[in-house]
Amino acid sequence: MRYILRNRCNLLALAAMLACMALATGCASTARLSQPAAVPEVFPGYVAGYLQSKALPNSLALLPPPPSAGSAAFAYDEAVSQKSISLRGSPRWTLANEDANTMFPRAAGTFSCALNAPITEQDMPHLYMVLRRVMMDASSSTDHAKKHYNRTRPFAANQAPICPTDEGKSYLKGGSYPSGHTAVGWAWALVLSEIAPEQIDAILARGRAFGESRIVCNVHWQSDVNEGRTMGAATVARLHADATFLADLEAAKVELATVRSRGLKPARDCAAEAAAMGK
Repeated sequence: MRYILRNRCNLLALAAMLACMALATGCASTARLSQPAAVPEVFPGYVAGYLQSKALPNSLALLPPPPSAGSAAFAYDEAVSQKSISLRGSPRWTLANEDANTMFPRAAGTFSCALNAPITEQDMPHLYMVLRRVMMDASSSTDHAKKHYNRTRPFAANQAPICPTDEGKSYLKGGSYPSGHTAVGWAWALVLSEIAPEQIDAILARGRAFGESRIVCNVHWQSDVNEGRTMGAATVARLHADATFLADLEAAKVELATVRSRGLKPARDCAAEAAAMGK
């Protein structure tokens, strides 16, 4: 009887020890997930992406040439551009100005209304870093075609105002086709749709509007935006073969669930954003 009791006590002690070890391991895992790994900046305010340059989708290989002057496709570009110029000073113009800002922390809130949750470094550090790193990858994926075609931007052709109003000289330094901003916005939308599939329609609609803001700002043609989405999608497809990205994506899902459990809401004026988008 003593032998049985002694063994039972030993087993209980072992079980307690294992439970403590599991608890400690779980806490350690939580601690490790609480902050993403440090990532170096490639230039002030912008961190390195997940992918090396040779691993990025090649826009010059993937995309057709931009529409040529006199073609039906370019006539459509011009028609859309002229229609968008009339939006200057409207709520849609204001939203386009906001979308032009890709500096963090401000840019982190771009999709907060669509996600129905605030996106901050404090509350969702992994998602915050995912957005920063994906931005670099998606933007860089457009470089080869931009440099090769060096397409003239619409404001240089129509002399109409742009947004932001003080960015004209910097935009002239890079080609218009395809749109890097659009690639970034569409990549963000696709990534966020995986994190919050229940919000997919709102997220993708916001990603589409983000690209269209480049037309409203008079800095890109419609065809630039169309092929920017192609590059954003190609970048996200390639990222799914990157283990670090996939690990960060899973951590971001946990963060979002925690934010939702706390009932946190976006800090932006979501009603005004929806109205500007025509929703």
